[in-house]
Amino acid sequence: MNYLEKANLWKKNPNLDPALKKELDAMDDHALQEAFTTDLEFGTGGLRGILGAGTNRMNIYIVSKATLGFGRYLSQFENALDRGVAISHDNRHQSKEFARISAEVLSTLGFHVYLFEDLRPTPELSFAVRHFGCVGGIMITASHNPKEYNGYKIYDESGCQLVPKDADQVIAQINKIGDYFSIDHSKNHDRIEYIGKKVDEVYIKEVKKIILRPNLKKNLKFVYTPLHGTGQVFAADVLKSVGYDVYPLACQMTNDPNFSGVKTSNPENKEAYDEAIAYAKEVGAKIVLATDPDADRLGIAVEHDGEYVLFTGNQTAALVLDYILKTRKELNTLPKDGYVFTTNVSSTLPVAIAEKYGMKVEITLTGFKFIGEKAREMESGKGTYVFGFEESYGCLVSDCVRDKDSIQAILMLCETASYYNEKGMDLVDALNAIYEEYGYYKEGITNIGLQGLEGAAKIQRIMDFFRTKDISLKNFEILAKDDVKLSVKKDFKTNKESGIALPKSNVIKYYLNDNMWFVLRPSGTEPKLKVYYGVVGSSLKESDAKLKQLSDEVLAIVNTIA
Repeated sequence: MNYLEKANLWKKNPNLDPALKKELDAMDDHALQEAFTTDLEFGTGGLRGILGAGTNRMNIYIVSKATLGFGRYLSQFENALDRGVAISHDNRHQSKEFARISAEVLSTLGFHVYLFEDLRPTPELSFAVRHFGCVGGIMITASHNPKEYNGYKIYDESGCQLVPKDADQVIAQINKIGDYFSIDHSKNHDRIEYIGKKVDEVYIKEVKKIILRPNLKKNLKFVYTPLHGTGQVFAADVLKSVGYDVYPLACQMTNDPNFSGVKTSNPENKEAYDEAIAYAKEVGAKIVLATDPDADRLGIAVEHDGEYVLFTGNQTAALVLDYILKTRKELNTLPKDGYVFTTNVSSTLPVAIAEKYGMKVEITLTGFKFIGEKAREMESGKGTYVFGFEESYGCLVSDCVRDKDSIQAILMLCETASYYNEKGMDLVDALNAIYEEYGYYKEGITNIGLQGLEGAAKIQRIMDFFRTKDISLKNFEILAKDDVKLSVKKDFKTNKESGIALPKSNVIKYYLNDNMWFVLRPSGTEPKLKVYYGVVGSSLKESDAKLKQLSDEVLAIVNTIA
């Protein structure tokens, strides 16, 4: 069925939502192609797309279809209906509506549903799944995407986002659904139980257990912004309750789906901090904390020599991990069988830190679900979970949650900052001390935006080129190449191939001399190709130069591909 045929089915539906019908009637041919040629697919973060009419858009019909498929998948598990499903949502347009209709579809199937009465952080949804012993969970969120987007994350019984082998089964169920306009969501609404503050209390109590030095002097001032998102519910209150001097940024502490008080809702972008840094200067705060709209990721800006320095997710992870391992060693609570988990696009500096303290390190694909899966493996006695992180500003200290957790991150970051403040150091000083010990690790990322169907085709052409062609770099030696899609590692020194113990994914990683590397990966949630780089130098100046050289050389190759 082509895009026009699918669009006509929508137009002929007498029960089509009036707002979607109005939008559909106004679409030209190009808009119809974009909205109907493909269907939204599950990526690293579940479903995510632009709000609107169409099979390639987020709307009540696509959400109902996904939920029915998910419900049918969950039904195979023992006592699934009584164990139930937990559902939460963020602050975006239609988030509450999508959460409610998901609850109604599942209750109609007979599931007990634990529905948060209002917006809550993604990590709390993961916690709630485990707390209630649910068979699964749903989080309505598009994370840090622009206001035009919304999304849908699904969780298994351990509070972990579904890994590909399980998500594939859900997708198979979804694909069996033909008439998604007639999905029943009218029955058993008494099976929907509203939850909120009682779960907050249990979750916060559990999160506070990560505190290592409760008696640290708390002399620093912090500015906090949720960027209009779910962190506004209790993040600042958690910090205040353990003695931190926190100044919430009032103009961004509102439930605003248009994100009108901030230039961007993504804490990876420096513009997200403009208002918060101005406020920090006003009140004399040394650190700015910013959580993304669903409060699973944390970004920070640190005052150093009169300027506010933005940290990357890799740098924050290195700081926090080093502090955790150092402190737990001093307290004799560092497990001998401890594990640290990271991803194949993240910095290798935390790996070096972990190995110094005798931790085992395992590397997964991008997507915190793979770290959540590794945390679940620890339950079988394999080892002790200590820390997990990925470069995109996400980490997890305690695996009481099985997704990245900014509430945990801000608690541990504030403790780390207070520890160094007692020693007369700020976090930039602390990071520089780590560099002096381990080397000047520097990472970078290039996001190549390629919109629409032609953009997707070009991304595929670029990946095919690197997959099938031999490349060379002027200033770097290529030692090996991982093609995760083909599950093949090629060693260019020996010209031998071996297998890769990772799930198949459209990812290519090159290993270079002196522990340097780069990766090409199409985004699973946005229309872009991501190119990641990692270098090591003997000084900050040298690592900066190497990073520029590497990115310039790689992008020069990318730009030759039509």
